[in-house]
This record gives sequence, structure tokens and C-alpha cells, in this order.
Amino acid sequence: MLRHIISRSFSSNSPTLKEIFRSRQLNQPVKVKGWVKTIRSMKELLFSDINDGTTGENLQLVCDKSDKSKLIFGSSIEASGMLTETPKGQLEVKVDNIKVIGDCPTENYPYVARTSYSPEYIRENLHLRSRVSSFNSMIRCRHVLSNIIHNYLFNEGFIQIHTPILTVNDCEGGGEVFMVKPDSEELIKVMRKNETDKNEEVFFDRKAFLTVSGQLHLESMAHGLTKVYTLGPTFRAENSKSAIHLSEFYMLELEESFIESLDDVIRTITKMFKTVTKEFLDKSSDEIMRINKSNKDFNIEERFNWMDKEFQVLTYDEAFKIIKNNENKFKTVVDYKEGISKEQEIFLTNYCKVPCFVIDWPKEQKSFYMRQKKDNPNIVEALDFLIPQVGEVAGGSVREDNYDRLKAKMSTDESLRWYLDLRKYGSVTTGGFGMGFDRYLQYLLNIHSIKDVIPFPRWAHNCSM
Repeated sequence: MLRHIISRSFSSNSPTLKEIFRSRQLNQPVKVKGWVKTIRSMKELLFSDINDGTTGENLQLVCDKSDKSKLIFGSSIEASGMLTETPKGQLEVKVDNIKVIGDCPTENYPYVARTSYSPEYIRENLHLRSRVSSFNSMIRCRHVLSNIIHNYLFNEGFIQIHTPILTVNDCEGGGEVFMVKPDSEELIKVMRKNETDKNEEVFFDRKAFLTVSGQLHLESMAHGLTKVYTLGPTFRAENSKSAIHLSEFYMLELEESFIESLDDVIRTITKMFKTVTKEFLDKSSDEIMRINKSNKDFNIEERFNWMDKEFQVLTYDEAFKIIKNNENKFKTVVDYKEGISKEQEIFLTNYCKVPCFVIDWPKEQKSFYMRQKKDNPNIVEALDFLIPQVGEVAGGSVREDNYDRLKAKMSTDESLRWYLDLRKYGSVTTGGFGMGFDRYLQYLLNIHSIKDVIPFPRWAHNCSM
């Protein structure tokens, strides 16, 4: 009975274009809704392509010329008619009736039919970005990639944790945090306990920030759940306008207990990266080609020719030696103490011809929570994962599991005392990594700027909508 009610309630709705293309119920009456993408006139007929955003394929409508006033580029319509097939196998609807749902005045509308626009121009109208076909392809790809990752980690036994966006921690220690406080002066006045309390400490009785990473919270969960992950927004107050930086971005972070070495983290990253990438390409290759249709040099097979190859592992010293031997090829400074620049990261992937791991870093270049190597306390068990054209897409480590060593490296900040407690009560060795979801998607889709793989990008001096 319940199934019958549910089925009946859905059948009263108009099918989406994705459902129509999937079922291909020819010579049946159909009602479709969407936005007008193109209008073409031919003899006594009008041909119009519409799209509702559920698929990258447009559906052709065959209309009478008397419907011309109803077919305006950008307007939303409802059309009824018979679903048929052209001699070339293309679906079309021979329209009996058209109703305009929402008109689209041409005045001040930023787009014109059959016109290509630069990503920068499209970005100027964030609220209307979803009217651009290539942007919609990206959004659908983003949705697919997120689903693949969640399903993969579920099947691998990882438990999703919703880590907090508000935190008192700065786990990266770079100071690139956004401080949070109420905007209401009246509320601050009412909640203030002492005259000496700072405004930013009144609400939570301490300073609070937007999270830069969920890693420390994941570690606390891993100490009872073993395999955990989070995929959510993170925030960095970086004064950067580069093609790979945002102030708000999404981070995939994994943490696993009972690991023995950095090799365990490398295996986890390698398996996930290869499996997720392969499934994504299987499901989204058509969308990728739509996004890159104007790029004649794009070759999807060449871009992902590393899929069946073994990833290379270099120590920091080995990587630096390669960079030093090719110093004349870089614009950036080559300095052992300064780390590896983005330019040098990309060079390494070209040199190796496959994605590569750079492991065993000088402790001065990495965070306090990374475990020191037993045979060299100046080196930590850390890694950067580098991919072609992008450079670093993930960073990880084995976490310091020695209570005294960790205590010596930590500041006296009471807000992290709980983190030290994890090494005190039933401690185990944990390890994990964080991968930039947007940067990963940027690579998969061959999109130049990270600002164009997220619906509402935020960066220095820009926070529209």
C-alpha cells in the first residue's frame, strides 16, 4: 500500500531530462520543464534546446512558429507533446503546448545565446552562474566526486565524523585563522563577566576561530573508532589571489588508528586516489569533455596515463637533490630550509612522470604533532602527495605518539591539553592525511582556477553573496 502511494505521488510530477534520456519512452506523451538554451528557425518550424540542469544533454523541442514569442533565451518554460526520435537517434519533443514559467528580459541579462564567456566574466555573476552549461557540468562532477568518496570510504570501513567549524584550535600553527565573535555589541555587553574581558572572548569565554583543519578532532575520534574521516569546509586567512588558493575550501581528512609506519598512510592514499579517480572518470568522462570542448590540446587518456603505474616515493633529501641539480630551470629560490615551492612540486611530478610522495621532512618545516623518526630526531614521518599539473594535493603524517616528546613540542596553551591526554589514556599510534577536495577536482576537470570548481568562492577582498 505504501509503495503504491509513493509511486502514485511521483508519477504526477514532470520527469527530469535525465530521467527522460535514461528511459527513452518513445511515442509517449511527455511534459518537460527547463530553461531555453537555443532557438533556431527553419521553414514553418522552430527548434529550441532546453535543459533543466540534471544532465549535460539538451532536449530538442520542435515547435510551431506561433510559439516564437514564448521561446526567449534564458526563460523557463513547460512544454507538452510527444517524445520522438530523429533519424540520427536524437530525442526530441513534438510540442503541442508551451507555457512560460518565468520570462527572461534581455536587458541587463549577462548572457547571450551561443556565446562563450571567460571564467572571470562568469564569476562576476555568481547568482547566475548556474545558467552556464560548463559550470553546471562542473557542479554535477563535484556532486559525483563527493558521492564516490563517501561510498568508497564507507566500503573501506571508515566512519564519517562531522567535525566542528567553530574551534579554539589552530592545528596548523600558521596563525592564518578567522576569529569569530558576535556582531551584536548589546549581546557582548550583556554576556561580559568582567570589565577586562576582550570582546572576542566574551561569548565562549575564550577566543574562537573558524576551523583550519578537522584533524585534531578526528584524532580524538580515532582513539575509539579506529577509522574515521571528514569532508567539510575549512578556512584560511591567506592574502592570496592565486589559482590554487581560497579562503574557504573543502578538505577531505582521514585518520586511522593502529598504524605502524608512514607506509600505511601511503598505501591508504594510493588505493583511494586510484580507485576514486578511476570510478570518477568512468562516470564523468562526458562531462569532463564538455568542460574542455574548447581546449583542442586536452587529451583525457594522456592526462591520466599514470593510472596503472606505481607512484614514486622520494625522501625530502632525494627530492631536494633533484631540484638542486635542475636549479637553473626555476624562477623560485632553491633553498633546503625553505621547502619545496609549487613550481618545484610540479617539476618533480614531471621528472617522475607519475604522482609522487615526498617523505621524511625536516621537523622545522612541519607541524608539532608529526612523529620524529627513531634514527633521526631532526626528521619527521611526514609526506606531501604531489600530482601532475597541480603539485601538492595532500599532506599527511604519522602522529607523535610519545607523551613526553609531544609535551615538549607543544605550547603551554591550555586549549590543547586534551590533545596531550590522548597519549595518556589508552594511547595508540594514529596517522592520516588531508586532501584538498577542490584542488583534486580542479585537477580532474583540467580547470585553471580553483575559484571555478566551487559554487561560491571566497578569497581575499572577495566574498560575494
